[in-house]
Order: sequence, then C-alpha cells, then structure tokens
Amino acid sequence: MATDAPPPSREQHTLPSPEEFTEVQESAEFRELRRSYRSFAFPLTGAFIVWYLLYVLLSNYAGDFMGTKVFGNINVALLLGLAQFLTTFLIAWWYARHAAATFDPKAEAIKSRMEGGA
Repeated sequence: MATDAPPPSREQHTLPSPEEFTEVQESAEFRELRRSYRSFAFPLTGAFIVWYLLYVLLSNYAGDFMGTKVFGNINVALLLGLAQFLTTFLIAWWYARHAAATFDPKAEAIKSRMEGGA
C-alpha cells in the first residue's frame, strides 16, 4: 500500500563546485586523511593476502604437514582454515574501531566544511 506522505524534510545543501572539490583534495587536511588511511589499510591488506596465500600454498604443496592430526580428526589444515575466518573478522573489527576513532572525525570535519556547516 502506497502512502502519500511527503519525505522527511531536510535542510537543503548546495553541492560544492568542482573547483571546491579540487581545493579540498589538494588540502593538507585531506592529504593527511588519505595518508593515515593508506598507512593503515595497505599494510594490513598486504599482510592478510600473504597469510591467505601461505594457506593456499601449504594446502597445495605441504599436504603431509596440513594433514597432521592435532587431536582427534582435527588437523592443521582445518585449524588454519578456521584461523582464516577468525583473522577476517578480527581485521574487520579492528578496521571499524580504527576508522571510527581516526578516519571518521577527519572525514566528518572535511564534509562539514564542504557542506557549509563549519
């Protein structure tokens, strides 16, 4: 059932001009935000890719090692596979915390200034 209710009212913001976007992109504040993001995300991404490829290579070329029983029917391959999931969730959690504390305040300040709120 469709309603004819008007959308919630919002303050109308004018979009910044391309020149204003370029000015912000070239600012020291934006460069610092980009640098802090890259210095966090790139090494973490690289480390995870290496960890993932190590698991794949061990699975392909170290079958005896990966098949080593740790206890019961649980072997090294299963433990390392589960560790892949664990590290994925830990990295996502760590990134979310770091972004909320570091990137988001800087980005919000830039956004507010661009929208004319600062």
